[in-house]
Amino acid sequence: MGRGWVAWRVSGLRQELDEPDREVLIRAARTVGVDPGDVRSQRFARRSVDARGRGRDLHFVCQVDLVVPDGPRGPKLRRLLRSGKVAATPAPATLEVEGAGGRLVVVGAGPGGLFAALAGALSGADVTLVERGEAIEHRGRKVVAFHRGAEPDLDNNLLFGDGGAGTYSDGKLYTRVSDALETAVIDELVRAGAPADIAFDARAHIGTDVLHRMLPRLRARLEELGVRFLYGVRAVGVECHDGVAGRGVRALRTTQGDLELDALVLSIGHSARDTWGWLAEAGVVMEAKPFQVGVRIEHPQELITRGRYGADPRGGVLGPASYNLQSRGEVPAHSFCMCPGGRIVASVSEPGGLCTNGMSNSRHSSRWANAALVTTLDPAAVASLGFTGPMAGVDLQRDLERRFFDAGGGTYAAPAQRASDFLEGRRSSGELRTSYGFGATAARVDQLLPGRVRDAIEGALGRFERAIPGFAGGEGLLVGIETRSSGPVRLPRDRGSFRAQGFSNLYPAGEGAGYAGGIMSAAIDGARAAQAAVSGGNRSGTAPAP
Repeated sequence: MGRGWVAWRVSGLRQELDEPDREVLIRAARTVGVDPGDVRSQRFARRSVDARGRGRDLHFVCQVDLVVPDGPRGPKLRRLLRSGKVAATPAPATLEVEGAGGRLVVVGAGPGGLFAALAGALSGADVTLVERGEAIEHRGRKVVAFHRGAEPDLDNNLLFGDGGAGTYSDGKLYTRVSDALETAVIDELVRAGAPADIAFDARAHIGTDVLHRMLPRLRARLEELGVRFLYGVRAVGVECHDGVAGRGVRALRTTQGDLELDALVLSIGHSARDTWGWLAEAGVVMEAKPFQVGVRIEHPQELITRGRYGADPRGGVLGPASYNLQSRGEVPAHSFCMCPGGRIVASVSEPGGLCTNGMSNSRHSSRWANAALVTTLDPAAVASLGFTGPMAGVDLQRDLERRFFDAGGGTYAAPAQRASDFLEGRRSSGELRTSYGFGATAARVDQLLPGRVRDAIEGALGRFERAIPGFAGGEGLLVGIETRSSGPVRLPRDRGSFRAQGFSNLYPAGEGAGYAGGIMSAAIDGARAAQAAVSGGNRSGTAPAP
């Protein structure tokens, strides 16, 4: 901050739906005992809707960051610090670090890989980014072709290609990691065309349509910094040598030839099953990690909005309502990746398997709302189902995806069951209306799921019904299966240097390494890994917790 200034985060500030932002900022300054005119800088850090009264008292709850003159702390400020309503906040960090240059190769053009490339280029490295899929302009055409009846493309689908899996999951920025790089990442996203309010909106959705416009701008930014993109190129192995500090990677083997390098950042995404395979053959240490399994649940958006905001007409200014629900029963479950005004899509990367996901455009104009309803399976739970070893989670995913594909008739139609029928243990009858493009087939989803997953969803439905009336009724449709919410594999690395175990210049990052769980955490983790790579692995930055 510099001498004479201090940064505070003020939490729990109430804002009425029609109250100007300036009034909240003034109250934040006065809360810490500073005249608003003396504030050096200020910004909303977070803003969320408080809808606990179901329309009776809708308002926002805000966090505000202030940089103000340092000075004596009076009794009021000391009380607020003790209560946690005011807390010191670190100064934002930059993506650029002092580096030694060199040749940095990054694998994967998802958020982790793109921000690894950006941090590396800003820090003076010669960066090459390798992506198995195509640029978004071409990737999009192949995704559309699949949804119109073509076979899935193994490299261009809702999981692989420019922008990664998040490109077709509407750019949710819910997962924040309170990292000093967060502001730098947000600033770059806004620079590429994201709405400015993603900096503080607690339920920020960029929107799939906006992401498609942002990616070419972000690519142009990287190319101006000298980053070379190799689209449609798959990494297939590494050439290594033994050194004093451990095994070193001399070159990345690809379908277009070898790329010599000084450091390698792997940001391969949570579904890079073939990549994990050759990494294991190359001696990279891997371990099974917990991951989520469940279904999509879909409702009319009006049911969700009414359940969250009630009949208060002021709720209309907030748009379609979303939710984030948790069930802490005997087998916990939670909602994830909620898409207000969205649709269910086929998140398929291999033929003969089915996996669902959700997406929405920036206007949230669909009449449907959907979310994942999942529980966490740890390695012991997976072993109880007969799958063991570092890739046990992948084996279980494939087994479930094939089971649901067959139950849907082998056409990428999804097995589905009304929530009320799931609870009663019966097959649904009549038309099953859904936003899912391949259609729904009535099936006993409760019997297709592993028992632990079924029990978790059953318990969650009862609890969520109390939060949103109608959630577990006949208008709720369970569509399955959802297996790709997170990756089942971790590549252990040194916490300080970010290096993979036993390697001197290999830096696993993001969701495919098991160190992130969303766009923001993956982008930050990728940037941190690149910073470590270009500075010789001597960065002291803290990785997000596994």
